[in-house]
Amino acid sequence: MAYVRKDASTLTSAEKRRFVKAMLEIKRRGEYDEFVRMHIDFYVTDGEGGLRTAHMAPSFLPWHRRFLLDLERALRRVDASVTVPYWDWTKDRKAGAGPWTTDLLGGTGRRSDRQVTTGPFAYATGNWTIKEGVTDGEFLTRDLGRAGNPIELPTKAELESALADPVYDVSPWNSTAAKGFRNRLEGWGSGRGSAAWRNHNRVHRWVGGVMVGGASVNDPVFWLHHAFVDLQWSRWQRRHPGARYLPAKPAEPGSAQYRRIVARHEKLPPWDVTPDSLEDVGRIYRYA
Repeated sequence: MAYVRKDASTLTSAEKRRFVKAMLEIKRRGEYDEFVRMHIDFYVTDGEGGLRTAHMAPSFLPWHRRFLLDLERALRRVDASVTVPYWDWTKDRKAGAGPWTTDLLGGTGRRSDRQVTTGPFAYATGNWTIKEGVTDGEFLTRDLGRAGNPIELPTKAELESALADPVYDVSPWNSTAAKGFRNRLEGWGSGRGSAAWRNHNRVHRWVGGVMVGGASVNDPVFWLHHAFVDLQWSRWQRRHPGARYLPAKPAEPGSAQYRRIVARHEKLPPWDVTPDSLEDVGRIYRYA
């Protein structure tokens, strides 16, 4: 039977406790840091050579769907009642709202060094030391809303602009794709400020701290954010029946994307799965 992923703002106190406890346990076991390392390893950009699977590519959505499933399975090995909640950033838009409570994720970082000092993932608790990162920092950092250079979270209208696009992705299948649901949702734009970071990307920037860059998994909000992104893929599929993951076929030799992107029926590293196999997960989970 499919289990349910809930809106974080609707979780009961007991559900929050169980989620936090399971997260801290897989961190204690060393499993969590393996997820951080994997995301760092697969954070490959347009400007680099080789295969891109996690970002700036059509497989952004199936890659993170499988990544979420692996994390959720680890949590459910600790407590079978736990699922990954989602953060609806079009609704819970303030630094004190939604998941930013002391009984769930804690709040923003202190002004001096952006260190998170509240909630179960604060460095001072001794339970959440960063061991895998792109800097030597050991503590979780955040700068919710970017106090020094404020930006706003994406609006419902901005998210709607992605959901309304009837095509999954388009050539050149990277961060410069001007159309297509995938990049409108992933959020590589042009210009400066908020225009350069749309939807998914702007949320990472709004949270700030370790959420900016390849080591973003070090902030537990990563999973709540990506659960909401994953929900949008499901909503897009319902809105556009018959629309499929693209490209359907691999890029041909001579193409700039040859062996750099994953087609519908190709293997999606590091797993032995294909984007096609991840388009329908309704028998595994659903969203409340």
